[in-house]
Amino acid sequence: MRNPLSKTITGIAPSGIRKYFDIVSEMEEAISLGVGEPDFDTPWHIRDEGIYSLEKGKTFYTSNAGLKELKIEIAKYLKRRFFLSYDYEHEILVTVGGSEAIDVAMRAMLDPGDEVIVPQPSFVCYTPCAILANGVPVVIELKEENEFRLTAEELSAAITPKTKLLVLPFPNNPTGSVMSQSDLEEIAEVVKKHDLYVLSDEIYAELTYGGESHVSIASLPGMRERTIVVNGFSKAYAMTGWRLGYACGPKVILEQMIKIHQFAIMCAPTTSQYAAVEALKNGEDDVARMREEYDGRRRYLLHRFKEMGLPCFEPFGAFYMFPCIKKFGMTSEEFAARLLESEKLAVVPGTAFGAGGEGFLRISYAYSLEDLKRALCRMERFLTKLTEEKK
Repeated sequence: MRNPLSKTITGIAPSGIRKYFDIVSEMEEAISLGVGEPDFDTPWHIRDEGIYSLEKGKTFYTSNAGLKELKIEIAKYLKRRFFLSYDYEHEILVTVGGSEAIDVAMRAMLDPGDEVIVPQPSFVCYTPCAILANGVPVVIELKEENEFRLTAEELSAAITPKTKLLVLPFPNNPTGSVMSQSDLEEIAEVVKKHDLYVLSDEIYAELTYGGESHVSIASLPGMRERTIVVNGFSKAYAMTGWRLGYACGPKVILEQMIKIHQFAIMCAPTTSQYAAVEALKNGEDDVARMREEYDGRRRYLLHRFKEMGLPCFEPFGAFYMFPCIKKFGMTSEEFAARLLESEKLAVVPGTAFGAGGEGFLRISYAYSLEDLKRALCRMERFLTKLTEEKK
């Protein structure tokens, strides 16, 4: 028989995150710190709005680009929070999660052979999406000494005549790294000099700590017309299962993104869209409450890592830590596998997010403080065993 499969898709490795979830689900008394999902329930007033939309029979398709009321609220939200101005009729697309927005943006913008610069460690979908859109991913390995921020020098060194798109994944999953306005201003100058475009994944924009708010590169002079901003409701509003995101950018790009979305998806879930309207209108207090709780967990983990002698730079975004385990002489995979076997504690190897993650672990603090305390006791016991083995 003829091979029924595409060489392109069979050449893409599956996500390195899922393997540990599957193991943990079948392991009694196991604790996982691997899930990148808020442990909070979607706030009741948001759920109520979704329920009410069902009770009122609002179960039909919306327009392809999304519910008008939702696009208006997205435009208002971006203006008041990040100083971004978008025309809701022509420059906003509501998608099935932020991941669809990333996929559709790349398919709309890339021709075969166009290079896409992907800083890593970073979320697992950027490189596969670039390949599926016939692009060529070019990886920049971010450095711990720079707190895993992208520098203008690193970006300049990676650019070739074929470079078209830069993925900017900040606040970052898995490192928790953020880019300051001054960092972004330097990146913007390189982007403009080389006539590039930017896909800015800002799904964790509301989850920053330490007193500085998130800055979008699209808000900088000359960058709005070069940037697709991706955001959504999963992380900030604890709405992962609602599967709702959005993309904003220049009309000329959004028109083509909507075309792809129209043929592949039709529209995002109607119930989720009505709930999201309520989230944007009345959810800021919920976001602030969850952000404060995450920050307390973040500070607790930093304290415990220091007590254990586990090196970790201080992250100011998302809900992840990226401690370094190089001193133990194991790969990230080996360390994670032994930790799971010995203590029934699951973390994600840094290499699940690119080769630059070797020697690191991703630890999520989207868990209750009680669960984190139990997990860190197991981690400390494991590190003690490793230290004794070396003697």
